[in-house]
Amino acid sequence: MSKIPSVDLSNFLSSNNDLKRDFVKKTGKAFQEIGFLSLKGHFLSKNCSENLYNQIKKFFDLPKNIKKKYEFDGLKGQRGYTSYGKEHAKGKKEGDLKEFWHFGQYYEKERENLNYPKNINIDEFPEFNTVGFETYKALEKTGVYVLRAIALFLNLDENHFDKYVVDGNSILRAIHYPPIIEEPKKAVRAAAHGDINLITLLMGAHGKGLQVKNNRGEWIDAIAEKDEIVINVGDMLSRYTNNKLKSTIHRVVNPPKKYWSSSRYSIPFFLHPIGSMNLNVLENCTDTNNPKKYKDITAHDFLTNRLVDIGVMKKS
Repeated sequence: MSKIPSVDLSNFLSSNNDLKRDFVKKTGKAFQEIGFLSLKGHFLSKNCSENLYNQIKKFFDLPKNIKKKYEFDGLKGQRGYTSYGKEHAKGKKEGDLKEFWHFGQYYEKERENLNYPKNINIDEFPEFNTVGFETYKALEKTGVYVLRAIALFLNLDENHFDKYVVDGNSILRAIHYPPIIEEPKKAVRAAAHGDINLITLLMGAHGKGLQVKNNRGEWIDAIAEKDEIVINVGDMLSRYTNNKLKSTIHRVVNPPKKYWSSSRYSIPFFLHPIGSMNLNVLENCTDTNNPKKYKDITAHDFLTNRLVDIGVMKKS
């Protein structure tokens, strides 16, 4: 496979059952074979996407001392700003060449028992906060429908994942990869890794940088068309399906030296379930030839362990 497959969500939303079944089949096949696909027909508008990119560029252009006032150790990197080089891939010591901002779940008062950290609003650009909310909700809605297709592919009830991901602990991450000013010794913009969550929805993956390792061990560019977003399986979903769906290793490579002076921006949405979801392997994803590979664990404990592994949370 030399490029990631492309599907159209409008086929799944169609009243035409043949189109819907075809979407389910193609989505499942893509997630089985390479773990990535590009999606058109989603709920994120072009205007919303452009507005958020404009806002995050303004924020990351702020002086370091202003950005640092939005970084709080007590939030363990789950909300607000995380400074340059603080996060690293699991098993790596070198920090990634990036800084980022986290928008978290927006929920009504009656769900305050979820105990998520509150979102951080910045004072300098009020629209930053507004467009972050709009983008979060558009990608969350898109993700719910993709998970419904996955549920059908796995022979589950179509709404199987809804109870876990509506008001789930999802994160919208705005990333800035600053210009590279000296030869990196070992660090890259984002070292090879698998995502923690159920699925990741990446907006604006139109230029080179993001690479995916295919089944032959080759790194291929994951590039979407202008009207598409890239979606990949995370470790939680791979674990839940006993590796039937593939959480693929991917990375963001440093550009050729002539492009070092340019910044790169990326905005992934990490769709997480509520912490109480059991990630115990689905029974219909095991048999005598493919026995259960993982111990039982909750989404909360799995997330906590991984945040320690990547350096954004200290071991308690």
